[in-house]
Amino acid sequence: MTPSSGSSTSPATETQASNAAWWARRNAVVARGVASTYPVIADRAENAELWDVEGRRFLDASGGIGTLNVGHRHPVVQAAVADQLDKLVHPAFQVLAYPTYIELAERLVAKAPGDFAKKAVLFSTGAEAVENAIKIARSHSGREGVIAFGGAFHGRTIYTMALTGKVAPYKMAFGRLPGGVWHVPFPMAPHGVSVEDALHAIQMVFKVDCGPQHVAAILLEPVLGEGGFYAAPPELLRALRALCDEHGIVLIADAVQSGFARTGRLFATEHSGVVPDLTTVAKSLAAGLPLSGVVGKAEIVDAVPPGGLGGTYGGNAVACAAALAVLDVIEEEDLLARAEAQGARFESRMRKLVADPDMACVADVRRLGAMCAIELMHPGEAHAPWPELVTRTREIALQKGLIVLACGLYGNALRWLMPLTAPDVHVDEALDILEASLREAVAGA
Repeated sequence: MTPSSGSSTSPATETQASNAAWWARRNAVVARGVASTYPVIADRAENAELWDVEGRRFLDASGGIGTLNVGHRHPVVQAAVADQLDKLVHPAFQVLAYPTYIELAERLVAKAPGDFAKKAVLFSTGAEAVENAIKIARSHSGREGVIAFGGAFHGRTIYTMALTGKVAPYKMAFGRLPGGVWHVPFPMAPHGVSVEDALHAIQMVFKVDCGPQHVAAILLEPVLGEGGFYAAPPELLRALRALCDEHGIVLIADAVQSGFARTGRLFATEHSGVVPDLTTVAKSLAAGLPLSGVVGKAEIVDAVPPGGLGGTYGGNAVACAAALAVLDVIEEEDLLARAEAQGARFESRMRKLVADPDMACVADVRRLGAMCAIELMHPGEAHAPWPELVTRTREIALQKGLIVLACGLYGNALRWLMPLTAPDVHVDEALDILEASLREAVAGA
């Protein structure tokens, strides 16, 4: 690997081991099922820059898989965490309540979409939030069934695996999963799936699998994450809202990856004006600290009796302090506008590739705010995803100093999750590397 242009390196000290040495130690003791995308061992980071244990610099367009909208180690977040550490770490909210949990619940309730009374409950991981949202919907409705979407990712617990709409690698080794979950196709224009197809599939579930009177919730990501960064069309969201209202079904938006300014709104559903009953949050909520939650209609959230919700570390005091600081940063640094500006910068560069006959592999450029992706296909072939080209592009980009992730039902998309706080000079440098890497990969294909 070589560092990116303009990078700085520092010679390894005697106590520093190489990436390879650390990787060998990792493989000797870490479970095989925990995959790391790159054989790079991170040592330190600042905003959108990251250095490995050998001193090589990288630009981070993965953002901790969407956890770092305010960047690595934002000073406002760091200060809030340090201050909270001096006061209180973890009395467990289910034993003793504390201010940061209550203050964060107040902020989430005030900011979540919906002109109605709302309440919030906090957990540690996105999967916990999703699973508890389903528990809440079941308790409220007295029903069990859930309709979810193909391509969606909702977690790796046994139940959230059942909700996740992708088999490999998430469901392959675990046998039968919980029942009562039905998947319908998510609209994906490049793959010939329309809003009408999705709505027709829901009606078919009602007809042949589970009547609407037995469905507790319809669950979707406002923007598919692992599934390819497809934004849910507003007409789909409006139709789902109408269906849920008609049949007494709880509409749940899984905003774990799309939340907290990534799309140019605090919550991605705000683009459509459609208000879900419940919204799950995590990832960038606390700038990398483990924190998640469910926020939504008070009458629905309160359907669960005392003791039915919680978790030992749910709403940890330090993580809540970080989240309060994140919300401050989003407002004070106008990250909603910065998300739109960064996304427009990405789109402009990638549209130029589409116009280049040598880059006919770029079949689609899409974004909602700065939740951006390009999709690669074999040119001239009908529905021919090209995941190998994505893999090769990522490998070359790493050599040039850029960390970027793949996504998509077919693994043929490159997604962009660079911190919204990244300066334009770093955004442009990362885009230069991405373009150069893709051109090199195409030339060698």
